[in-house]
Amino acid sequence: MNVIEINNLTKYYGKSRGIINVSFNISEGEIFGFIGPNGAGKSTTIRLLLALIYPTKGNAKIFGKDCIKYGPEIRQEIGYLPSEVFYYDKMKVIDLLKYSASFYKKDCTERLHELAEIMELDLNKRIDDLSYGNKKKVGIVQGLLHKPKLIILDEPTSGLDPLMQQKFFDLIRLENQNGATVLFSSHILGEVQKLCTRVAIIKEGQIITVEDIKTLQENNYKKIKVKGKYITEEHFNMDGVSNLHKNEDAVNFFYKGNINQVLKIISSNLISDVLIEEPTLEEIFIHYYR
Repeated sequence: MNVIEINNLTKYYGKSRGIINVSFNISEGEIFGFIGPNGAGKSTTIRLLLALIYPTKGNAKIFGKDCIKYGPEIRQEIGYLPSEVFYYDKMKVIDLLKYSASFYKKDCTERLHELAEIMELDLNKRIDDLSYGNKKKVGIVQGLLHKPKLIILDEPTSGLDPLMQQKFFDLIRLENQNGATVLFSSHILGEVQKLCTRVAIIKEGQIITVEDIKTLQENNYKKIKVKGKYITEEHFNMDGVSNLHKNEDAVNFFYKGNINQVLKIISSNLISDVLIEEPTLEEIFIHYYR
């Protein structure tokens, strides 16, 4: 079952491009990555899913229901953490979270305190006394206190220190193990690589590819490093080779194609070492953006 279904979703702000013909599905129980630099269209897509803005054309469904028509009903089961959080400064954290909890048809008190303890959040402080990182913790607790079936995270870790980021990732994994589906939007590729099983890459408002992270790495360029006293760039002047450069006694390059062709060249030369590895998600991402 697909929790999210997006079909040719398009949004223009006047004549300015938001997103164009965005389509992808997210299965129940999945942690799905949505990556692209700032301005690529990630937040626009998320705001359309939440019916905070309306599409120019196309449609999206959550839990099989149209996002616009059934927006208030759907949002009862969604936890959302925006990239920027803004609150009423003079409220205490506990009052703000109790107010948020009042919108849901369930008692969130125990869960609220449990999450505050995990995130090391002082419930008795006023909002305007909090650092940006602590305001982000408020947003995390606010987004999860009703045990949502779908969690939508838009650049969620900005402002969190590394230790708190790890706690947050552990919390999201636990929510996922308990049945929540997660849409994780970020431009920090290492986070997506650690957390997600599939990823959509968006560029200038359009989806470039949707792939399993493992498949994306395996079917993409190999990173190759060949060490040898007499090895030069000319040995690997062939189709499929890119980013070729020599560093002291080693030649480094990316290769896409029949790996046996490269191995044939390597084996016919005197070498001292060879390293063939999968590229990181960041290196794949940079390739797509080129």
